[in-house]
Amino acid sequence: MNLNAISIKNLLRRKGKAAFVLAGLVIGVSTVVGIISYIEAMTHDINHKLEKFGANILVVPKTENLSLTYGGLSLGGVSFEMEEIRQADLGRVASIKNASNIAALGPLVLGVADVSDTKVLMAGVDFEAANILKPWWKVQGTLPGPGGIVLGAEAARVLDLETGKKLKIKDNDLMVSGVLQPTGSQDDQLIFTRLDTAQAIFGKQGKVSMAEVAALCKDCPINEMVKQISDALPGAKVMAIQQVVKSRMETLGQLKKFSYGISGIILLIGSLVVLVTMMGSVRERTDEIGIFRAIGYRKRHIMRIIFTEAAIVSGMAGIIGYFLGYLATRVGLAVFSDSHSVLVPFSPVLAAAALITALVVGLISSAYPAFMASRLDPNEALRAL
Repeated sequence: MNLNAISIKNLLRRKGKAAFVLAGLVIGVSTVVGIISYIEAMTHDINHKLEKFGANILVVPKTENLSLTYGGLSLGGVSFEMEEIRQADLGRVASIKNASNIAALGPLVLGVADVSDTKVLMAGVDFEAANILKPWWKVQGTLPGPGGIVLGAEAARVLDLETGKKLKIKDNDLMVSGVLQPTGSQDDQLIFTRLDTAQAIFGKQGKVSMAEVAALCKDCPINEMVKQISDALPGAKVMAIQQVVKSRMETLGQLKKFSYGISGIILLIGSLVVLVTMMGSVRERTDEIGIFRAIGYRKRHIMRIIFTEAAIVSGMAGIIGYFLGYLATRVGLAVFSDSHSVLVPFSPVLAAAALITALVVGLISSAYPAFMASRLDPNEALRAL
């Protein structure tokens, strides 16, 4: 009878202890797989949502003037006489190294409009890009076509305008196609129109006042992207909204660190279960090990028998644990997540990692019991028979 057959027969003869070791490892592996799968799924979902959360990079014209605003209070007049950015130059952004990380780029044209003796800031925007840059926009009405406008909530109140009415800006009759619901931002005080419409009204064909960039995804190098855009647009000043970017990245990083810490603790508990159970099994098999030693089995043979038993149980635990953890993640997301779009794809890498981890934990935890079994004195073992 070879050593592998002896190990398998021992496991079949001591089903209770084998099942206990298997259960301990399965619980540990499935819990770790569940936590990691859940965190990865939620991280992917958060990244997907953050990519559409709004702009985090601004492209503005270079100027030598200092800002005269503090805490939202302006201490100087607003001037739009600075050199504009050429709209055609923004096409260079698509050629930067990390262009695939850009979710949207939205050019803006800004100008001051006189409406009923009231000065209002008017912005020409790309409404297709605005769907990603400003997903919180809710328009009562429709988006404007050529010659149409959308009013911010506060602008509509001050100007006493509503959907369907017209107003004149620089000899242009514009139709109010919709009104933004209150956003709590400066957008409430603006008039929005199509980019080409604003360019025609303010005589800025082919030019933009600034551009907003939404570029946030998993491991996006924001600072490097700022440098790349700056190199592509030497005549513009490119700035990252660092507070938003850093807070998002730190949140995701903390979630991962927490999951890894919990996983380590669970694996440690699982290894202790294996260690204690295997030590008990060795003590029960003192006479059996003594007989093996007496008939010529060497120390390495005894250790191999113990390690083979541990490897078989650990391998089964790794496979069963992965699938239980995978199913638990799907159930957990269905119960606790409000987003039904979160998917938990089958991960061969995580499955292999679960199997290898279970084997490593099982074999390391069995090392001391195997060493103790190999050192048993066959004379003392046989004397106990």
